[in-house]
Amino acid sequence: MASVLSYESLVHAVAGAVGSVTAMTVFFPLDTARLRLQGVVNVLLTTPLWVVNTRLKLQGAKFRNEDIVPTNYKGIIDAFHQIIRDEGILALWNGTFPSLLLVFNPAIQFMFYEGLKRQLLKKRVKLSSLDVFLIGAIAKAIATTVTYPMQTVQSILRFGRHRLNPENRTLGSLRNVLFLLHQRVKRFGIMGLYKGLEAKLLQTVLTAALMFLVYEKLTAATFTVMGLKHAGKH
Repeated sequence: MASVLSYESLVHAVAGAVGSVTAMTVFFPLDTARLRLQGVVNVLLTTPLWVVNTRLKLQGAKFRNEDIVPTNYKGIIDAFHQIIRDEGILALWNGTFPSLLLVFNPAIQFMFYEGLKRQLLKKRVKLSSLDVFLIGAIAKAIATTVTYPMQTVQSILRFGRHRLNPENRTLGSLRNVLFLLHQRVKRFGIMGLYKGLEAKLLQTVLTAALMFLVYEKLTAATFTVMGLKHAGKH
């Protein structure tokens, strides 16, 4: 036991810690890139499932838009089969482009959260639970509102049964995303891009606010146990 707690062991421990911190600092940009890449890979792998899921959920619904073609799927396998047969395999990745853009939603959320948090900490020593909850809610509301038009287009493209540019069946292209945005504004006005936003805000804002509250409490508790000063207290 004495050999484990010796001065030599302490030197090795400190040297290892310094080396680890240095390596992490130097390669942190790569880790950030890795996380972004994971988000992209996740989008590419799961989009076909979301496309099928969206179509099955909307099957049987009545639409006022005559451009939308009704579907008749017997199940998940049949949906995959019909989509590939009638629209081509690339149709399973409809909505990929807006999905990739929506990867930045959490980045916007955290950017505003940290900004609001810093502003409040200039006026007070410590944030209350209500403060954290409110700025978490505001940050998520801003991120959701900014990206909601892309979510609207994403849903339209995932549904896919839309008589749009018959000569170009790749509905996830930038050209068709811009076309859909323009058509929606032309038909419903600028507010047409935000139809259903209230329900989306109710769904995401409260969840995000609670998440930030739990995150801050756990972080503070961890710093207390480790005997360190929490960065949010100065």
